[in-house]
Amino acid sequence: MKYMMTYDLMESMRNTNQWLGATAHAFASYPMMSWGANPGMDWLKAWGEVTERTFSRMVMKPDWNIPPVTGEKGKDYPVVVETVVEKPFGDLIHFTMPGRKPSKRRVMLVAPMSGHYATLLRKTVISLLPDADVYITDWHNARDIPVSAGKFDIEDYTLYLMDFMRTLGSDIHVIAVCQPVPLALAATAYLAELDPDAQPRSLTLIGGPVDPEANHTEVTDFGRSVTMGQLEETMIQRVGFKYSGVGRMVYPGLLQLASFISMNAETHSNAFRDEIIRVAKGEASEHDRHNDFYDEYLAVMDMTAEFYLSTVERIFKGREIAQNEFMVAGHKVDMGKITTVAVKIVEGEEDDISAPGQCLAALDLLTGLPDEKKASHLEPGAGHYGIFAGRSWRNNIRPLVLDFIDANSDAPKRKSAKVVSIK
Repeated sequence: MKYMMTYDLMESMRNTNQWLGATAHAFASYPMMSWGANPGMDWLKAWGEVTERTFSRMVMKPDWNIPPVTGEKGKDYPVVVETVVEKPFGDLIHFTMPGRKPSKRRVMLVAPMSGHYATLLRKTVISLLPDADVYITDWHNARDIPVSAGKFDIEDYTLYLMDFMRTLGSDIHVIAVCQPVPLALAATAYLAELDPDAQPRSLTLIGGPVDPEANHTEVTDFGRSVTMGQLEETMIQRVGFKYSGVGRMVYPGLLQLASFISMNAETHSNAFRDEIIRVAKGEASEHDRHNDFYDEYLAVMDMTAEFYLSTVERIFKGREIAQNEFMVAGHKVDMGKITTVAVKIVEGEEDDISAPGQCLAALDLLTGLPDEKKASHLEPGAGHYGIFAGRSWRNNIRPLVLDFIDANSDAPKRKSAKVVSIK
């Protein structure tokens, strides 16, 4: 039961702050508080509103909230989320639009499992839906997965991706963002060896750490400066009694969030201060810029301990992908086995998470792939978020990716994927 008390303590602190915010907001909202001019009550109410929303979002999985897509002749098509493959640690979901003619472009987005939910790619999904049939990996919060479901590390993640690709068929185009980039590359290489007909038509890798040593960042420096024993001792806890995954060893989402915020503490403090001022003045709204960003940013999920530790040990410290020494289920995966899948690399010039060169290293591993099947793009002035969801993605990168998909879409006729359940 080691560290279970710490997990419950963090949750208790979060819950207490949510309660204090709700209490302050309710107290300052009493009609009697408006009998006389009292700016203090306005500030208390504003503080309570922002505080309650902030701490409640930390344990909520955001909704997809995909708006209708405008199609031919200006007709709007509502977006329905369907589950195609359902697994203990993650699902493959499909954004369908009943009544719309199927798109020739079929895209599978591989979302990161790095603290936030797959909804982090909501804007990416919205930007692709008018021009493509979109699927995405929807990873589950480890705190909600019973211990009886077993482990989940980077090898299991890779096997999940292979199953998802097999389900969708060979006319799929895979786009991996950030953390899963090296594992999507490994999954494709393993399929090339075991089941060549199940390989995707193209693989677009966006800002991921194929070789973390190619260009150092604070993330890679941290990975090199701590031992695995230190990480396990300071970052790993057991899920408390409140959740279905009680007893599971995890890297808690709340602890991850504390790390995220500490990296830019002053920026976040100013943002929350300014939002309280706006609420007090009546200038804030439910979907203002602050709430739109922080509703997603604060929504964190626990990662299984074995996934987090194996990522640090094998991807960052051991550089198994970079050195083409990655093992899955006792089998060495050879990236050189990829000979037909077109691969495109996208990096941001100002990316401080996966700096330029880390993702580009993938092309050197593809010794069996002709040069005409390789492509790369470095987006000037773009940071990490911008290359998959920001202005750089919308205006520059997205058109290039769609052109790359079209140039590699000579696929055979496919069979429709079987829908397992509907959300």
